[in-house]
Amino acid sequence: MHKTRIQTNAAAPVLGTYSQGIRASGDIIFLSGQTGRNEDGEMEKGIEAQTHRTLANIDAVLNSAGCTRGDIAKVTLLMANIKDYKVIDQIYAAWLPGDTVTPAKPTRTAFQVPALPAGALLMIEVTAISPT
Repeated sequence: MHKTRIQTNAAAPVLGTYSQGIRASGDIIFLSGQTGRNEDGEMEKGIEAQTHRTLANIDAVLNSAGCTRGDIAKVTLLMANIKDYKVIDQIYAAWLPGDTVTPAKPTRTAFQVPALPAGALLMIEVTAISPT
């Protein structure tokens, strides 16, 4: 399997020993969990702002890999508080392309975790299929 690192300055910098994303064997794109940190590494305040920033970071990393949100196949949503699910889901639903099941919405797993890095309220991990 061939792996290529995906890196962009348009999303938050990494906090540790990982890549923003990886292109595997040319077609599959794996994004590391993105949080609500901006390009300067500062965390946005509140669940709505963090959700919007997290999705913008996902867009930036996907874009640097030649993909869009329409190419997403699988999403994992981690939340510090499950009570935030409804707010996150409304913002996420508006961010997804289309307003029906066509194109097919990505699969998704969502759950609460005890803590997230840098005090994040949510983290979203994405797997996409490259259109090229």
